[in-house]
Amino acid sequence: MASTSRRALRLLSLFGSRQLWPLRELADGLGVSERTARRDIETLRELGYPITTVHGPDGGYRLGAGHPLPPLVFDRDQALAVAVALQTAPSTVFGLGDEAARTLVTLEQAMPAALRASMESLRLTRLQNYWEFPAPPIDPATLTAVGAAVRHRHVLVTETLRADGSRPETGDDDFLPARRVEPHHLVVWAGRWYLVAYDLGDDQWRVHRVDRLRPRPTTHPFGARELPHGDLARFVMSSHDRGDTLAAWQCTGTARLNLPADVVARWAPGGSVVEHLDTEHCRLTLGAWSWAGVAGILATFDTELTDLHPPELAQACRRIARRWATLADTERQP
Repeated sequence: MASTSRRALRLLSLFGSRQLWPLRELADGLGVSERTARRDIETLRELGYPITTVHGPDGGYRLGAGHPLPPLVFDRDQALAVAVALQTAPSTVFGLGDEAARTLVTLEQAMPAALRASMESLRLTRLQNYWEFPAPPIDPATLTAVGAAVRHRHVLVTETLRADGSRPETGDDDFLPARRVEPHHLVVWAGRWYLVAYDLGDDQWRVHRVDRLRPRPTTHPFGARELPHGDLARFVMSSHDRGDTLAAWQCTGTARLNLPADVVARWAPGGSVVEHLDTEHCRLTLGAWSWAGVAGILATFDTELTDLHPPELAQACRRIARRWATLADTERQP
């Protein structure tokens, strides 16, 4: 009986990882004969799990909809992945802190001692990263509405919000009219949720910060399109116009770089803004805790800089240049 119960749990785990299972593959996954696998399937059916039979050469068995949540059986790597995910989720989605913490405690209590020790070694500490400014946690209702539109392929009407969550009024400099978009994919990068969508107003692919959107779902369906890039994460990272807004810093400066906007956008710190000027130039606005810090970040792009503002930034660049020149002269002395 104990071995049958263990196989039943294992069988539920297999059904949870894939929609359709041929009988031979189920038997191999359980390490039993096909006859025994059939008996285990019948055991689950008697327990109320609607396992359906799919006939035909590509048939097999699958777990139907409307069943109670099965016991979850994780292997070592899966359990560690869930533990790490539970620790990182509250930083991007508002209101999940308590629920994630309770779930993590439940998971720890069910772990063997060796696996619990491994998980403790991955315990995350929240550290301030002085270069990256992720967005505030997103409202779950907004994320759910956008995610549902992506999943069901329904057109979204979106309004753009300010960083504080307010909607600009008509006539404000930052007011943008509502847009009708086809939401195709969600991408998480640097602690921010981005929506890759096709704008029906100007027939262009665009990237939107989800926490800067007020979505209004519709029931209008749309079809699949050829995506703008084979790697959507890279498309998001290299899109300079993705709704990012400048983070608050003690010192904020701007410079014109002899690099394309998509290159700078890929490597610019979170909380900076990249403006496309032409195919070979862009303007980068960013901040740091000192003018030397801003100058240092600009230097990492290893390109010509012009049109620096404010004067304090230009002065910091000259000071750093003198220091490095002095160091070089010292190194050349015998």
